[in-house]
Amino acid sequence: MLYAVRYGRPLIDRTRPAHEWPLDPAHADDVRALRDRLPEHAAWFSSPEPKALATAQLLTDEPVEVVADLREHERHGTEWIDDFEAVVRRAFDRPDLSVAEGWEPLADTRHRVVGAVEGILDQHPTHDVVLVGHGTAWTLLRAAVSGAAPDLVWWARLSLPDVQCLGDVGSGDMLAP
Repeated sequence: MLYAVRYGRPLIDRTRPAHEWPLDPAHADDVRALRDRLPEHAAWFSSPEPKALATAQLLTDEPVEVVADLREHERHGTEWIDDFEAVVRRAFDRPDLSVAEGWEPLADTRHRVVGAVEGILDQHPTHDVVLVGHGTAWTLLRAAVSGAAPDLVWWARLSLPDVQCLGDVGSGDMLAP
């Protein structure tokens, strides 16, 4: 089975980019509460972002491999975006374009994340796999697994933290159209 975990509540610092934010230790128990929804033994992988890696480390005593390509949709810069959800929705509507200065096109994010997950699944064809990372990345991954368009209702409902079972996807080519 493939599990996608969204990181726990971060310590938000509007002067720093989100990919640098740490996990908020005041909400560590919210993360630990997800342990019973995950397999006891699995292959664990995390985005390199501090909030994701700290989430993984609270969820398992197993080794956690950091995979750079599991990072979130790249959004460079430190400028705070008040209407963040609307800009992300615009990115989903126009995945081949950078919809804000410094933002990676979502098609590039999908290719990177799905390619990384395909490689992980190829290396662990008989193990449960737990990925710890980010909502936009997991929305793109879920769409690739299902063969459907990204579900923005699903994306908007993801909690901090959250865990979703994406099913028994095995190894395969999720990048195929």
